[in-house]
Amino acid sequence: MGVLEKIKEIEDEMARTQKNKATNYHLGTLKAKLAKLRSELLIEQSGGSGGGGGEGFDVARLGDARVALIGFPSVGKSTLLSTLTETKSEAAAYEFTTLTCVPGTLHYKGSRIQVLDLPGIIEGAARGKGRGKEVIAVARSADAILIVLDAGKEGLNRHREILEEELETVGLRLNKRAPDVTFKKKATGGIKFSSTVPLTKLGPEPEKVAMNILREYRISNADILAREDISVDQLVDVVVGNRLYKPCLYFYNKIDTITMEEVDQLARMPHSCVGSVRGGFNISPDHREDDLLKTYMWKYLGLTRIYTKRKGQQPDLVDPVVLSKLRKGTTVKSLCMNVSSQMLRDFNFALVWGKSAKHSPQRCGLSHQLRDEDVVQIVTKTNKQQSQDKNYQRLVQNFADKYHKKKYEAKKQKQTKLRG
Repeated sequence: MGVLEKIKEIEDEMARTQKNKATNYHLGTLKAKLAKLRSELLIEQSGGSGGGGGEGFDVARLGDARVALIGFPSVGKSTLLSTLTETKSEAAAYEFTTLTCVPGTLHYKGSRIQVLDLPGIIEGAARGKGRGKEVIAVARSADAILIVLDAGKEGLNRHREILEEELETVGLRLNKRAPDVTFKKKATGGIKFSSTVPLTKLGPEPEKVAMNILREYRISNADILAREDISVDQLVDVVVGNRLYKPCLYFYNKIDTITMEEVDQLARMPHSCVGSVRGGFNISPDHREDDLLKTYMWKYLGLTRIYTKRKGQQPDLVDPVVLSKLRKGTTVKSLCMNVSSQMLRDFNFALVWGKSAKHSPQRCGLSHQLRDEDVVQIVTKTNKQQSQDKNYQRLVQNFADKYHKKKYEAKKQKQTKLRG
């Protein structure tokens, strides 16, 4: 029996099994087996011989954030990319117009957001249908996902549900956070399972369910500490360890083809934005103008503009440093890392003006959380303070070594020119 047949058999058994406290133990075992088989299937397809893997999408990571456009064919992804950015992606009335990944750059509020137009995917994309593996691989590398849906077809085809299932299958968790669970493998000592809160979703014997899940992955020595009431699916995700938690915005395009009642119903769905690219509803035809869709994208990406200031000078309000909650964070330390590693090494304190400051200016440390449009001045250590650092001698020696090496290479080049 192949992997696909085993997956189908387990899915059928789960569908037949009633969900209650008595069957929690059995369902937990089935879910662990199903997650393991799906991982094996993806490894088998990506690493198999015979050249069936196809050519992937190799796109350089640029800008302050990356957004992947995912959706079924002919929902308006290419037209959306051309509207958001200066890149012109081929758009036509037939399906599968886009056959590769087309990148574009959205300039918004001083930031550069990389937008990727991906080929339309179909049901079964997680198993490799219609270049689904390549599309999903790019989605895993994105900071956020923008799922584009056809408002006129959503009521009959449940495209949103299908796409969610496909992304869930490959380990993408949309608009969810990682469970507050500590999982650590050990060499010896057996399995120790404990929790700080009552566990109501794992049945009457949570420890038994956890041990059975670990047994499926051949883990016999580990410590698990749950700090929240987790479900079987969340526990499996923690044990597998390769799950990615991504913010996701659902954009219902072509609302000019449906009634106002249907538009209102779609707009009230969680994490949703309605509009029409060709009609100019909630998205401006000019990519430089603000609109509702760009505002939603900015919010879901968690971007923060920080204006820097030098001592005795006015702040630079033209070219902000854009920080991201999804990448390095939005602390003063993140700002220093974004500007210069030397600034982080010589950091003394920061003066902050803005919404995050209790008074202006506020003297802050590296852990201070910054907010949008804050003004920050980084004050570095004085020469005397730097000399008291325990690594000061090593830094001085490294600087001297680099200086003498550069001087020696310049002398060598000069001698070579004279001889030649």
